[in-house]
Amino acid sequence: MNAPPKIDPVAAHPDSDVLHWLTNDTRDERFIDNIFAELCVRLQRAGIPVKRASLHILIHHPQWLGARIMWVDGMREAEIARVDYDVRERSEYIGSPANEIHDGATEVRENLERDPSPGRKHAVYDEMREKGLTDYVAWPLYHTLGKRHIVTFATDRPGGFDDAHIGCLLKLLPILALVSEIRVKNRLARTLLETYVGSHAGELILAGATRRGSGTTVRAAIMICDLRDFTRISDNWPRDDVIDLLNGYFDAMSEPIARHGGEILKFIGDGLLAIFPLSHPSACADLLHAVAEARQAMVALNEKNSEAGRAPLNYGIGVHVGDVMYGNIGSRSRLDFTVIGPAVNMASRLETLTKQLGRTVLLSRAFADFVESDFDLERVGEYPVRGFSEPIELFAYHG
Repeated sequence: MNAPPKIDPVAAHPDSDVLHWLTNDTRDERFIDNIFAELCVRLQRAGIPVKRASLHILIHHPQWLGARIMWVDGMREAEIARVDYDVRERSEYIGSPANEIHDGATEVRENLERDPSPGRKHAVYDEMREKGLTDYVAWPLYHTLGKRHIVTFATDRPGGFDDAHIGCLLKLLPILALVSEIRVKNRLARTLLETYVGSHAGELILAGATRRGSGTTVRAAIMICDLRDFTRISDNWPRDDVIDLLNGYFDAMSEPIARHGGEILKFIGDGLLAIFPLSHPSACADLLHAVAEARQAMVALNEKNSEAGRAPLNYGIGVHVGDVMYGNIGSRSRLDFTVIGPAVNMASRLETLTKQLGRTVLLSRAFADFVESDFDLERVGEYPVRGFSEPIELFAYHG
């Protein structure tokens, strides 16, 4: 008896090559938006008439809840839009397919060639009808431990998707869930590291710099900033007011530092430690530009605080330059990626001296040598600094 002829699964099931590609050929692509755009193009080539598709991912970034990845026929790349934390209070979300999925629906299907289904008169459906789309489907995309994201597909084919199209798309969901979860968790790990240790330190940690004691010597400009009278404020103000005040203060200080290439290594109570590596020729000038912008931001913050009946915030900044040890320090099971060394101690001492000398920003002579010709610095004099044998020549910077 002759053996039955072998059936080419790709020829028999036009979505099989898409599944094979998604399963086996995406390992070298780091970004889920690129994978999603390519997926949609491959679905079209397989005869599945996708005209518009979106992927809605919950990220829980410190500044935004998630992201919407949108692909439309003809786009070479998917479009990424951040989703704010308050989105669930907005009309664009209330009653939307995303709302239904997050409330537990396992499928949202809308025939866009007919009048809206009862209870589904949402703007997103009107928008799709106006663009000539005929059918829309949304499904939850399940990640580990029941975490639900959303994927949607729409078509302009007369009559919409047929049963075979829907079957092919459903077959993709488990693989798309796995592929997307890996990328989302990679992005989340990177985001968390950037948030808690800074972008440069985060990159080093992801690259394998996780062993206790591992590190390198870096020559850098060091900036330490501390809020004055914080103990009095925290003892006398309501907790939420104290947190709001600290967040406003750190925003005013941190955003200019990041804008000018500095890296905040840690927040210490009401203080912060930042470095500007001298691998950038303009690092010292960049630091002073950041200080000037931070001071302007603090003026604006104090005006806002005054309008709310709060006292102005005062602060001190100490700046030095030198070699620091940059790396992992801590116990066997709990590490901190930071900088240590005499140069850090000097910056800390200068910040403390700002109170004694009545200055907001104090710079060491070593730092001033890098920028004195380009910035208007006031020589304050020579002063003893605790822990250092010789007096240090100090300069004030008024921004």
